[in-house]
Amino acid sequence: MSHLDLNLIVLLVLLGCGIFSHNTAVTIAAGVLIVFRITPLSQFFPLLQTHGLEVGIIILTIGVLTPIASGKIPGEEILKSFLSWKSLLAIAIGILVAWLGGRGVKLMSNQPNVVAGLLIGTVAGVALLRGVPVGPLIAAGLLSLLIGQS
Repeated sequence: MSHLDLNLIVLLVLLGCGIFSHNTAVTIAAGVLIVFRITPLSQFFPLLQTHGLEVGIIILTIGVLTPIASGKIPGEEILKSFLSWKSLLAIAIGILVAWLGGRGVKLMSNQPNVVAGLLIGTVAGVALLRGVPVGPLIAAGLLSLLIGQS
């Protein structure tokens, strides 16, 4: 009897969820990881694990900053953001979320046993609620507050 690769099956299920929910990010991520898993590219998993999150955050940050760099959000609008209560609230929430994300990275590094649950919850939120897969870091940050980890 051949060895059952449960991790590959999980990736295939995630691929199916991504396709079913029309979520391009999950579909591409699962597809790329399946290719890595079943080819000699699997030798690069340590590199992906070490730098993948950092590279992803850099790409996400570039995407967020692009409207400023392109001039779509004028400098005057940025300055006005310090005058509106909604913009000030958005700044405060942005600070909170960034702080939670930092706590989340630390928790996921120190307690890898929670990563599977965070990923399952995030993928479920992406697939079922049309969410965006940036949730694991924030979810881990919230979890760190609830379980008392710093």
